[in-house]
Amino acid sequence: MKRIGVLLCAAMLAGAGRYEANGPESEAFTQPIEGLDANHAASFRQGSGIFRQAWIIGPSQDHPDFVGLGPLYNRLSCIACHVKNGRGAAPDSENGVARTMAARLSVEGRDSHGGPRAHPHYGAQLNPEGVPGVACEGQAVVEYAEFDVTLSDGETTTLRRPKLSFRNLAYGALGPETKTSLRNAPPVFGLGLIESVSDAEILAGKGRPNFVFSVENGRKSLGRFGLKANQPNLRQQIANAFADEIGVTSSLFPFENCAPTQSACLGAPKPELDDAQLDAVVTYIRALAPPARRNPQDPRVADGESLFRAIGCSDCHRDALHVADFALQPALDGAEIHPYTDLLLHDMGEGLADGRDDFDAGSRDWRTPPLWGLGLAGKGGDGANFLHDGRARTPTEAILWHGGEAQASADAFCSLPKPQRHALLAFLNSL
Repeated sequence: MKRIGVLLCAAMLAGAGRYEANGPESEAFTQPIEGLDANHAASFRQGSGIFRQAWIIGPSQDHPDFVGLGPLYNRLSCIACHVKNGRGAAPDSENGVARTMAARLSVEGRDSHGGPRAHPHYGAQLNPEGVPGVACEGQAVVEYAEFDVTLSDGETTTLRRPKLSFRNLAYGALGPETKTSLRNAPPVFGLGLIESVSDAEILAGKGRPNFVFSVENGRKSLGRFGLKANQPNLRQQIANAFADEIGVTSSLFPFENCAPTQSACLGAPKPELDDAQLDAVVTYIRALAPPARRNPQDPRVADGESLFRAIGCSDCHRDALHVADFALQPALDGAEIHPYTDLLLHDMGEGLADGRDDFDAGSRDWRTPPLWGLGLAGKGGDGANFLHDGRARTPTEAILWHGGEAQASADAFCSLPKPQRHALLAFLNSL
């Protein structure tokens, strides 16, 4: 089996294909996997334009392909939340309004496909913006309570616990039975490679799978995208995001994100993202390369990687997966990749619980997030906030929030002498 690893020399990579991208830090998450053929390269460019384009209400002679905003939406474009294809940013302390985050909503029970049951008046997600004539639903507001954690050598780290609230709700109170979950926009690079990993390899990991409904197949499939692994493939993930975040419909999600009681929203025009546009965005996301590692031969980085394994981090953040079939670049078929995830669910403890189930994922369950690109977070103007709700401002804070199945690893990190902790962090920064 071919190994396409970060330590291989250029001569060994020649003719085999390369999955990582090199380039300036400010553009680290925007580069395509090398070797795309002319058709895929053209589709990549088209999808990039759609991903960046601000959608409008219409009609428009200047931008006829980007008419269809709303009637309810979060932001005008994909890139507004996934800045430079990276993470969203936590709300500023001045007003606390979540701008690059989503507030998911549900009530007790399951929908017809086994997923969360949407709120009867606000739907599956709070939309803070509305087109003229359609009242926006309200604003999600995040406040933080800070507290200190002391490590074994006396060093202190300040953690912050988010508190989610809502203001200016236009369609009545949410009700005490409402389940909420604050979700920060995750990075979108490297997802095509993750999509290509076989189900069998994922299921061989130590976590639990989330089996979710596939709209195209009409049945349950292995989830691998989304913070709780609640989407089965990139096409559905992207089409669902267009519907929920921008109010743009498609053949997968042809209905607007209006709750049954929102009459003005239901009566608004229903323009669509056509299949060709959706295909272009899917190609764009599939072809985005993860950035190459930096300083992998630094002795401190190597020591940190050994510690990462020794304290059990790699039990969930698997250091290697394999490309099964990558149509965009067949030279990568069988290649070894290093996203540092198992794409499975793990109980992360009560401290990270959101009180909301999502298919087979419970309140305390989260999909192991990929770590590639971690050291470049915030370098391109994107957010440098970690965990599902952006509460952690540094990798150290993120580690200290680990509980449940990861509690032993977090405790081991706390007990490391400072030089070893810094070596482990140097390894994470190299990804």
